[in-house]
Amino acid sequence: MVRPSYLDGGQWALATYGWEVARPQAAPLTAEMLGNTLRASHPLSLLFHDLVHRTFLHELHHHDAEMADYLAGLLTDFTFAERLYQIRDAQGRRLEDVGEMLIESHPLLAAESFDREREVRKHIGDYTLFFTGLFPEHLRRRQRSLVLDRFVDYVKAGKESYHIVSKFDQFEYRRVAPLFRRLSENFELCVYGLNRVRDQLRAMQDSYYQKLERTLIL
Repeated sequence: MVRPSYLDGGQWALATYGWEVARPQAAPLTAEMLGNTLRASHPLSLLFHDLVHRTFLHELHHHDAEMADYLAGLLTDFTFAERLYQIRDAQGRRLEDVGEMLIESHPLLAAESFDREREVRKHIGDYTLFFTGLFPEHLRRRQRSLVLDRFVDYVKAGKESYHIVSKFDQFEYRRVAPLFRRLSENFELCVYGLNRVRDQLRAMQDSYYQKLERTLIL
């Protein structure tokens, strides 16, 4: 079996840690493979699922499988830049600063509906958790530049945003509202757990992580 290039180090991890997660050979990643997350059978999705579940359930003893599934899906979704930077303003400009996203989410400033507020707030929670968990060095670089994010506390913004999302608890949002409440309440734990996932990706010399890290940090 030919090892996909973005899983370099995976065989080493299997040999070192004795992991037994099946990673079938797959076609190259394309944007068309995305729905809400990459197909569950894709090796990259399986890798993140394995790392997140082992970290949260076995290392941290935080037995919330639904939250672990969400975090693994988040890492898989943000493999693609169009998912990471999916929020755009009324002019179609993609928003990369959390400060601008906060303005976009405000129903009295830019958000044209409460559904739009929820959409942007959910993304803020995901975005801040992704960066504080996997790429905190990127935040230090942004805070040295002339952007609105110099004045934004990512952890506070993430916790608050997930909390607001959890308040949308009627109709189609009813089932997932408790999940976002737990994400808000356990935001710092999620950051720490993803820090541990980052350390494991670095130890594996995973090429996906290394490429994304170079893009964001350098």
